[in-house]
Amino acid sequence: MITLNLELGKRSYPIYIGNGIINDSTLIQPHLVSNQVVIVTNDTIAPIYLQQVQDALANYNVHTVILPDGESHKNLATWSQIIDALLTYKATRHCTLIALGGGVIGDMTGFAAACYQRGIAFLQIPTTLLAQVDASVGGKTGINHPLGKNMIGAFYQPRCVIIDTNTLNTLPKREFIAGISEIIKYGLIRDQEFFAWLEASLPEILDKDPKIIARTIELSCQNKADIVAADEQETGQRALLNLGHTFGHAIETNLGYGKWLHGEAVAVGISMAAELSARLGWLTITERDRIIKLITQAELPTKLPSNLTKLSVQQFLKTMAVDKKVLDSGRLRLVLLTSIGKAIVTDQFDFLQLQRMLNDYSYVHV
Repeated sequence: MITLNLELGKRSYPIYIGNGIINDSTLIQPHLVSNQVVIVTNDTIAPIYLQQVQDALANYNVHTVILPDGESHKNLATWSQIIDALLTYKATRHCTLIALGGGVIGDMTGFAAACYQRGIAFLQIPTTLLAQVDASVGGKTGINHPLGKNMIGAFYQPRCVIIDTNTLNTLPKREFIAGISEIIKYGLIRDQEFFAWLEASLPEILDKDPKIIARTIELSCQNKADIVAADEQETGQRALLNLGHTFGHAIETNLGYGKWLHGEAVAVGISMAAELSARLGWLTITERDRIIKLITQAELPTKLPSNLTKLSVQQFLKTMAVDKKVLDSGRLRLVLLTSIGKAIVTDQFDFLQLQRMLNDYSYVHV
């Protein structure tokens, strides 16, 4: 088992990565505040893994909340079901929530933990690749609004993250591949060596080679932990983690939450960021092509979904404007690349080039 630590002073916490650790009571129990535990999961994960986690908590007073699966349910109504359950179970401020599932479950559970009685403890047990390498680490929690993705939420850290790589064996191929986009992101924004390693290791990643997968998750989590430790609440470099996300969130919002997986939209968003960076003369054409090649080899999309062909550039830009990186002046900030392994957050780009890129960008049939 690999143990990483996210250093945040008194709120530091471990990230455990291993095979078959989802029901390891010696990992879970030390992070529980009291005997009262509520596990939040969804109707896809519950039949597969809920019993294993419950078995690790045999001597605890455990309740469960089973939510519908999917990004389309990451909203206020579904989130309220967690709060309703906590009140029904008479949960105290010493209760511990456990998020068992992908990024949607982790985000909603974390946000419920941040809000219930002004803050209770929670643990992350992510079961998707995207959640294991990104969503479960760093304390970003929240829900979607019809006008913008993840616009309601809080920074709220878990007490630990338990990553069981065996859960990837039951993950559908499409969801597994979607998680690779967030992995590629780390190589692009700060780790050129990791990007080159991904180029060489992608076949083994796609084959789910256990050692390569564990190493991929470890390097991804370490990259994110380093950034979050330096900038927990995104006042500076943490914004680099949003590479491709401003474009990707606009795709998800206009397409309809859940029509594309988050990682698929981010893959297109990264492709668009690379294309714009190249048009601005900040990224070489060779580097742009390397990026597109790796995303394509990972079987991820690089073009917009055909469902958006009727969406005008102005409509796309309007959605992008509902973004947490927009400045008070109204200027849009983007994460763009100056090389593979180096990114910047800036509003100092030629807006006309952005409009032209959006106008020129092609579509793929879905």
